Amino acid sequence: MPYRRVTRFVTAPDGTRIAYHTHSGEVPEDRVESEMASRPPVLLTNGIGTSENFWRYIVANLEQDHRVVHWNYRGHGHSDEARDGDYSVRAQVDDLERVTEAMMRRGNGRAPHHIAFSMGVRVLLELYDRRPELVPAMTLIAGAAGAAGTWRQGRLARLGLAAMKQAVDAAAPVIPLISPMVRAFLASSLAYSAGRLTGTLRSRAPRADIDEFFFSLRRMSPEAYWKTLQGLMVGHSWDVLARVQVPTQLIAAAHDLIVPLSDMEQMRRMLPRAQWLLVTDAGHAGLVEAGSEIAQAVRTFLVGQGIEPASMAP
Repeated sequence: MPYRRVTRFVTAPDGTRIAYHTHSGEVPEDRVESEMASRPPVLLTNGIGTSENFWRYIVANLEQDHRVVHWNYRGHGHSDEARDGDYSVRAQVDDLERVTEAMMRRGNGRAPHHIAFSMGVRVLLELYDRRPELVPAMTLIAGAAGAAGTWRQGRLARLGLAAMKQAVDAAAPVIPLISPMVRAFLASSLAYSAGRLTGTLRSRAPRADIDEFFFSLRRMSPEAYWKTLQGLMVGHSWDVLARVQVPTQLIAAAHDLIVPLSDMEQMRRMLPRAQWLLVTDAGHAGLVEAGSEIAQAVRTFLVGQGIEPASMAP
């Protein structure tokens, strides 16, 4: 789904170029900087493998009176594959830090409201822990502080997580070999059908949006995807939640099979002052399955917390 946007890059110390996109709405490209500099800034952080159309409802809702930016992880979208092969969470946090600072320099110096989805939740929490002044408020959507169940303390849970990590690591060498078959599957009608059959995609998931997501995945380097997944399996950020002192919004999907509702409920318990929204008829693709509802909730949160003036109320 095409957007009107201006794309720029920041460069990591290893030379990897990280893309970030300013959504320009109806503003002519040559006036984007001057007209948007004073607008309230919003920065969108993806999930692993997520295509930009997942943000289309939030972008459509906010781009007319906000400066909305989304960025691409290493090996995703318009960003380079990592020059040094580093796809760790720490590397992603470094990149988010650089993008945030670049966005602030091109604006009025105000730190953005951060909206993170899935994997982006952990990346954002670690940025907050490192540089809280860059994260004045955040919306966390269908994402937890670590891999599924990492907050559980039981021996069985720890064994299950260790087995999952070993399986992901063990599969890494065969990923290049099977990637042609995976791409062929994603290009077929079977991919959508399998998502519906397994419950990963709900009936509300628009076929066109999911097809665009599959197309984006087919274009990705399989090594970049898998190394990013491996990075997510290392450590977690559950301890950061106790130190969060900024306005926070949690949005969960009742039928999410990727980030279990139990994980989101644990986030809610650890962030008792956070505003909570449970989308009852959506799964992990809730940003497109219930996009209008989520976008309106974000705007309402911004106004209700005093982050935006009341004139921006929905």
